[in-house]
Amino acid sequence: MSMRIYTRTGDDGTTGLLFGGRVAKDSVVIETNGAVDEAQAALGMVRAEVEAGSELDDLLVGLERDLYVLMAEVATAPANRTKLKSGVTLVTEDMVTALEMHIDSVSTRFPPITDFVIPGHDRVSAGLDVARTVTRRAERVALAAFEPGAGSWVGRYLNRLSDLLWAMARWQEQGDSLRSRAVPVGGGVGAAVREAGSSAGMQETGARPGMQPTGSSVGMQETESRKGTRKADT
Repeated sequence: MSMRIYTRTGDDGTTGLLFGGRVAKDSVVIETNGAVDEAQAALGMVRAEVEAGSELDDLLVGLERDLYVLMAEVATAPANRTKLKSGVTLVTEDMVTALEMHIDSVSTRFPPITDFVIPGHDRVSAGLDVARTVTRRAERVALAAFEPGAGSWVGRYLNRLSDLLWAMARWQEQGDSLRSRAVPVGGGVGAAVREAGSSAGMQETGARPGMQPTGSSVGMQETESRKGTRKADT
């Protein structure tokens, strides 16, 4: 007997939560999980481009599985948080620490970045940059998904994940990242615009070389690859 994938229970504009309860489909909880779902799908697109069983493939699979844990926690009402299981339906400090260890390891595999990087070196690195920006959006939305003092590691996990995806993208570029201030042979209008825009943008935002975008033109997160350190939370 075939299984129906539609239930009609959400036709009223609500959706079910883990362990019970329903919320509007446009609630902050569902907006958060929608963004995380997009990030996970973006990672899947990257994984489709890499060799099966490779180091990068294994890392991506682990991250995609982590995001299921994260989405389970987000989709749980505060009254049911005691039912969550660490590492299964609840993001843990160890999961965040594991991301930080990956960041430290991957960051040794490419030269120090002292300028902004233009995405698009190849399909894999470009896909990782897309996943990074979606993860940043998920982090921003998630700020409103948890009550103060909830003790959740979701926000910190998403923050570190975006840092890791940035580092992974640069790793895949193998030191051949296209810098935003690079001037092509012959200069030209494009070079002048890039130079002026980059300088003006840094003056406007207080940004510095070696910082990565947070998903908007004005928000910048420091990627301290040149110093071998990172900001803990932005």
